[in-house]
Amino acid sequence: MNILLVYAHPEAQSLNGSLKNFAVKHLQDAGHQVQVSDLYAMKWKASLDGEDRTDRDSTARFNPAMDSRIALERGTQSEDIALEQEKLFWADTVILQFPLWWFSMPAILKGWVERVYAYGFAYGVGEHSDTHWGDRYGEGTLAGKRAMLLVTAGGWESHYSPRGINGPIEDILFPIHHGILYYPGFDVLPPFVAYRTDRFDEAKFPNLCSALGKRLDALASTEPLPFRKQNFGDYAIPQLTLREDIAPGRSGFAVHLK
Repeated sequence: MNILLVYAHPEAQSLNGSLKNFAVKHLQDAGHQVQVSDLYAMKWKASLDGEDRTDRDSTARFNPAMDSRIALERGTQSEDIALEQEKLFWADTVILQFPLWWFSMPAILKGWVERVYAYGFAYGVGEHSDTHWGDRYGEGTLAGKRAMLLVTAGGWESHYSPRGINGPIEDILFPIHHGILYYPGFDVLPPFVAYRTDRFDEAKFPNLCSALGKRLDALASTEPLPFRKQNFGDYAIPQLTLREDIAPGRSGFAVHLK
């Protein structure tokens, strides 16, 4: 299997750095082909701007979506964007690895998404009509591929439980799972989350690696999160709201799971 690991942590000697090294070796030892996009080491440019289109008239008004679409169509995207898109086409499975900072991913990884997910590549794909509202949420350019989050959090697991002060981890990660991974078509696997990371030491690290290794060994067989597909009857189009007979009286993130 071809696996792309997109890694976002600034310190190579961190717990994240050690987990990344373990994951790469474990996957390679199992016979997989692995590429790593180490965003800090690459000095990845996080901001989406007019420089992402190499043929752009600098005096013209910058339109993020339209400039992105034109650059993709003309082959005039900046080289770093095009290379990451090639890696996504190559990969069977994508792992996004990051520390949970302020309830989301680090800015550098969000910037990777904003720049690499170009108009016509990850969004703006497919027909829009009264019966089909684009190829997204279960369809799209990256359909047929798998994705998983590898996340570290400083808080206790109970802090992220259904009644925990931080809110359920499923809700915190929903915008990434559903809006960043499922939107362009990925089958999204349950996340691997390590808690209380500031309390890890050499004695605890082997158990964490053992648990991660088991998840990595099951990348091809783990059941993905059962998100509802947009264009397959559960949602009214073009309103894009759930049919009234589905999960009646309920709302929130969970209604978008079967």
